[in-house]
Amino acid sequence: MRQRDLFAATALALFGGGGLLWAASPAPRATEPAVPQRIVSINLCADQLVLALADRRQIAGLTKNATDIAMSGEAEKARGIPLLSNSAEQILAIEPDLIVGMPASRSAALAALPKQDYPTLDLATADTLDDIYTSIRETAAAVGHSERGAALIARMQGELEGLPKPGKGRIAAYYQRRGYMTGTGTLIDELMTRVGLVNLAEKLGKPPLSQLSLEEMVAAEPDFLIVESATDVVTDQGSEMLHHPAIRDIPRISIPQAWTVCGSPAYTQAARSMAAQIARIDGDRS
Repeated sequence: MRQRDLFAATALALFGGGGLLWAASPAPRATEPAVPQRIVSINLCADQLVLALADRRQIAGLTKNATDIAMSGEAEKARGIPLLSNSAEQILAIEPDLIVGMPASRSAALAALPKQDYPTLDLATADTLDDIYTSIRETAAAVGHSERGAALIARMQGELEGLPKPGKGRIAAYYQRRGYMTGTGTLIDELMTRVGLVNLAEKLGKPPLSQLSLEEMVAAEPDFLIVESATDVVTDQGSEMLHHPAIRDIPRISIPQAWTVCGSPAYTQAARSMAAQIARIDGDRS
């Protein structure tokens, strides 16, 4: 081979080979968002989602009610984690890399911070099961554990699969202290529908929250009263009303407030408990 041809062949091998190597090299990966390590929740409902989906070491602060077993279905998990009074000073001292609320952007404490560039997750109030699933997905993604959100939703769906509707279209009222009654468009209302009950508030055309006197409740003749389990015993005048002789004989379905005050994974516990209690009441009657 002539010297000129040999040089050309060598150059082709070098530059051609380099081209092959370049083509085979993987494209640079897009930078993944950093997983937050100092998460602050400024809402009771957000507390429960963060506790269910984030690593404990990621959580820098929760609300002061996070460990209250009467208010939170995740209270036990919250023990030992700093509780905040929703003050701007406390949040500022933590320097959070994620603030979660319902919504976080409307928090007075957050508005008082000297700078407004803290990453936030604004969750919508969950009034339906689908809303709960959406909040779970959004929270799981924000705390860096999307797979946990998918697993939690799958677990909840499994717990609700095949749930009976023992209510059979009978009327129930969610009756609270001092005669307050929960109406339609609420999580309680959807729970009633899920177990086959009809909300008395819908029948009477009441708003999402109203008051119904003892006389009105007696006249309405509901088949069931759904009450907060904390009112199963008389502790004050507010709970004493629920034990009045005029309504004492209406069958009770007792549910912890912690299962229903927020749209949380405890939804399935509430639904299963309600269905089981209706079945038990019917069994006792037969």
